Amino acid sequence: GVLGSGDFARSLAVRLVCSGFRVVVGSRNPKRKASLFPAAAEVTFQAEAVKKADVIFVAIFREHYSTLCDLADVLVGKILVDVSNNTEINHHKESNAEYLASLFPACTVVKGFNVVSAWTLQSGARDGNKQVLICSNNQEAKRIVAEIAQVMGFTPVDMGCMSSACEIENIPLRLLPAWKIPIFLALGLFLCFFTYNLIRQVIHPYIREQKNKLYKIPIEVVNTTLPCVSYVMLSLVYLPGVLAACSQLYYGTKYRRFPDWLDQWLQHRKQIGLLSFFCAALHAVYSLCLPMRRSHRYLLIETAVKQAVEKKMTIWVEEEVWRMEIYISVGIIALGLLSLLAITSLPSIANSLNWREFSFIQ
Repeated sequence: GVLGSGDFARSLAVRLVCSGFRVVVGSRNPKRKASLFPAAAEVTFQAEAVKKADVIFVAIFREHYSTLCDLADVLVGKILVDVSNNTEINHHKESNAEYLASLFPACTVVKGFNVVSAWTLQSGARDGNKQVLICSNNQEAKRIVAEIAQVMGFTPVDMGCMSSACEIENIPLRLLPAWKIPIFLALGLFLCFFTYNLIRQVIHPYIREQKNKLYKIPIEVVNTTLPCVSYVMLSLVYLPGVLAACSQLYYGTKYRRFPDWLDQWLQHRKQIGLLSFFCAALHAVYSLCLPMRRSHRYLLIETAVKQAVEKKMTIWVEEEVWRMEIYISVGIIALGLLSLLAITSLPSIANSLNWREFSFIQ
C-alpha cells in the first residue's frame, strides 16, 4: 500500500505496478486523485487502503504524520516504510522514521527508498542510483522490504538498526561531500598560480616597461594557469600511493593503519584526478581559442606591417616551427592519455576491468 498522492507516491505506485505488485493507494480525496495513478492501482480512502495491505509506504511529509493517528487501530502489526526526507541536515533531533515509530509503537517502521528519486522510480533502476538504503530494528521487516526493492530492480543495502535513519535522511541533502576537499585544493592551486602568472605577464611588464597587458587576464593568464594546476593535481593522485608504499616498507607490514591525513588523501584520489582532467580539457579549449582573439589579430597585422616596412620576405624560423609542432603534438597525446585515465576511473568502466587491466592502464 501507498499513503500519499504526491509526485513520489505516484512514481512509487507506477514502479510497484510495473514490478508485478498489487498496489492500493490511500488518499484523502480518492476520486480526484485516481486519474493520477496507473489504472492497475486501486485508489481509495486511507483507512480502506491500510486494511488491504501489510506493507505500507508512507509517502507524506513529517508534519502530516499526526493525521494518520486516527488509523492507529488498523495499522497495528503493519510494516510502515518511511520514504521521507528533511529540508535541512539534522533539522530535527530525531529522524523522521524514529518519529513515525514513536507515533505508532504497534507498527514496525523501516527506513528506505528516500535516496531514490521520483525520476528513478519512473524510469526504472537502469537510470540513476540503484542502491536503496534500508534500516530498521526488525530484521524480518528489513528482509521483506529488501525483497520488494530487489523485485523492483534495485540493490538493497542494509544500514543496520533504526539509529542509522538520521544518517540516511541526511544523504540526499549533502552537496558533493567527497568533492569538497579536492575542489578547495584545486581552487587554492588555481589562485596561487593565477597570482604568479598575473604578476609575471601583466604587472611586471607594466612596472618595468609601462606596457598595458591587462587584456591578457581573461584568456592568456587563465590558460597559463590551468596546465600548472592540472600537473600538480595529477601528481597529487599518485604521490599518496608512493607514500603509502614507503610507510608499509618502513613498518614492515601492510596491516598497519595509515595516518588519518594519508587515509583521507588516498580516498580522494579519484576526485583529484578528475579535476586534473577537467583543468587539462579547459586548457585545450582555451588554447584553441587563442587565435580567435581580437588582440591576436591586431598583433598579427602589426607583425605583417613591420615585415613589409623592413622589406623582409620571410620570418620563418625552423627551430621555432619544429618546437611548436612537437609541443602541440605531445600536448594532444598527453590529453588523450589523461582522458583514458579519467574514463577508466568512472565506476561503470572500472567495474568492467579486472585488477590487472586497471593497473596496466594506470
